[in-house]
Amino acid sequence: MDDQYLDAFIRESEEAITNLNNSLLDLESDPDDQEAMDSIFRTAHTLKGNFGAMGFEDASNLAHAVEDLLDAMRQDQMEVTAERMDLIFAGVDMIEVIVREIESEGESTTDTEEMVAQLRAVLEESDFNAETGAVEPSTAPAGGPAGDAESAGAPVDDDGGSDDGLDLDALGVSPGDADEQIVRARVSVGEGDMLGVDAMLALDRITDAFDLLGAAPDRDAIESGDFEEDFVLALDAPDADAVAAELDAISAVESADATELSSPDPTGADPAPTPNDGAADADGKEGASVDEIKSVRVDVDQLDDLHGLVEQLVTSRIKLRRAVETENLSSASENLNELDKITANLQNTVMDMRLIPLKKVVGKFPRMVRDLSRELDKDVEFTIEGEDIELDRTILTEISDPLMHIIRNSLDHGIEAPDEREAAGKPRTGQVELRASRERDHVIIEVEDDGAGLDVEGIKRKAVEKGVRSSDEIEAMDDSAIYDLVFHPGFSTADEVTDTSGRGVGMDVVHDTVTQLDGSVSVDSTEGEGTTVSLRLPVTMAIVKVLFVEVGDEEYGVPLKNVDEITRTSEVKQINGSDVIKHNEDIYPVIDLAERFDVPGAGGSAPAEAGAAETGTAADAAGGPTESGDGGAAAVSAGGAGVDAAAANAASSTAGRDEGMLVRIRESERQVALRCDAVNSQEEVVVKPLEGILSGTPGLSGTAVLGDGNIVHILDVVTL
Repeated sequence: MDDQYLDAFIRESEEAITNLNNSLLDLESDPDDQEAMDSIFRTAHTLKGNFGAMGFEDASNLAHAVEDLLDAMRQDQMEVTAERMDLIFAGVDMIEVIVREIESEGESTTDTEEMVAQLRAVLEESDFNAETGAVEPSTAPAGGPAGDAESAGAPVDDDGGSDDGLDLDALGVSPGDADEQIVRARVSVGEGDMLGVDAMLALDRITDAFDLLGAAPDRDAIESGDFEEDFVLALDAPDADAVAAELDAISAVESADATELSSPDPTGADPAPTPNDGAADADGKEGASVDEIKSVRVDVDQLDDLHGLVEQLVTSRIKLRRAVETENLSSASENLNELDKITANLQNTVMDMRLIPLKKVVGKFPRMVRDLSRELDKDVEFTIEGEDIELDRTILTEISDPLMHIIRNSLDHGIEAPDEREAAGKPRTGQVELRASRERDHVIIEVEDDGAGLDVEGIKRKAVEKGVRSSDEIEAMDDSAIYDLVFHPGFSTADEVTDTSGRGVGMDVVHDTVTQLDGSVSVDSTEGEGTTVSLRLPVTMAIVKVLFVEVGDEEYGVPLKNVDEITRTSEVKQINGSDVIKHNEDIYPVIDLAERFDVPGAGGSAPAEAGAAETGTAADAAGGPTESGDGGAAAVSAGGAGVDAAAANAASSTAGRDEGMLVRIRESERQVALRCDAVNSQEEVVVKPLEGILSGTPGLSGTAVLGDGNIVHILDVVTL
């Protein structure tokens, strides 16, 4: 079997399973949710067709049994009960196991007979006849035809193809079914063993773009490849050109034509409601397994932009080569500037193409919460906010397990048992919320629960018992520092080890993973009220614009996004023996990079002169000419758009290496200023994460190789 088709089948199945789980959860919480029921039924139908088209008959039979049971519920022939929902969930779990086996081995060895028998036995409890009672939805959303065109009298050739005279009646469609134009599309996907797979892929793509009103042969026959040469679709679309353009963009389609059959019903009668089909969303934006992010769906407009940039790149390269060959330096310089603009646009386009919605990962969490809360005998309501926030594919893949650890800890350690909550005056049902928001070039993900909160005294006691901190150190720490101890390797306050948690693994993995992604993690908690774990992550990785600073004979890179201003060290004051600077009434502690990294021969590290006494206060430091622009070496502000390198160099030269320079970090990142000997240029670099014994080193986020081959460490201002 072609790996390309198998991969597409796996990804579509994963999306369908996640969507099925989430819709089942909706139905479980509200048995009268007809939209959820319709979505579940269509998704099960899609899975059945996909398995059948790929030749996995046992899996197709299992999906068929699930579909029949759901159909009985959909037609009110059987009640939605907890026991029946558990059985359906078990069937979906088995389908997921089968997909995993197919992905790794190319086939499945799972025995489905017992599960199918259980599903059929439940179905037999009612009077529902699956053979005659199971019908498709009355109107066809993007996922199922309105009816069986063959039974509606569609003239079908013996070979499964359709007659050219196929009309609305033959397709089982009336003019009032369309909001726009009714367009008939004849589609050919070639021949061979993959006929059904190609047809399925084409059908999924075209029905994602337009509502499917009818088909000949019916959808089951199309998806199983039970036709030859072509099949016919009736679509609700703006016009025939729009359908033709969409079909032309589908690689599985060999040839196609589109014809407008009629306009919408002039009476203006509203068509039957068409529920939204989430079963096989072509955007692929419903939740999915981490493995799925091996592939990324790209918008056609982005591909067009990329193609245009490549054309510009080729043209610019030719012009640059000619300028070099003719030794025309002026032309070469112009072409280099043009090349810079093109590569910058190319970089931005590619980075955007790598961005994936958060729901790609968190879509599977509701089912996990449902199962785990049952296992723990707790009532939990789980909500997600901001799931459309986008992150780089690599980052999204890496944070899946950390987020899962955090949520499991919230359920196990945070949320109390229903009786305990009631005794504490809380609702019996606990709340766990995952929120995501965008702040400039970072994404903030918070997991908040309304549980018992962290036991500060318990954490202190365990920290001393395990030798993590001494008693004196513990007593000197504030609550925030105490909370951070939960990220220490092997640290756990659980008195009993369970399958869920208590082994002292998990939160340290969260910390290590997030810091390796150039992010940060923190905990805030109120005993008796709940806990919030916050992750701060960069939107994209790899290419970063940095400001180079000199410290002795060493050079370091400071991410330009973190820099707010460059100023002189003469503005440094002292408060209680510590160097600080003042900015807009705020006090910024000064970190001397030479001392922090033990760099020999560095200048500019002398303590502040007696401009403010060591016993001074913030008010003392506020006096005097400390505003960053008063005389002397002018301060250089980033102004939200990056530091002017030339101005920074001029300021550095004016200040002198003996005095040194200060790089003030944005308050949103960390309220601190970095002291260095000199500020050099700014440049875009490819940042590689630290590995081995250097991994997780405080103050360092990675390394970059410069054009001259030198390696520069990139600073992490949050952990410095």
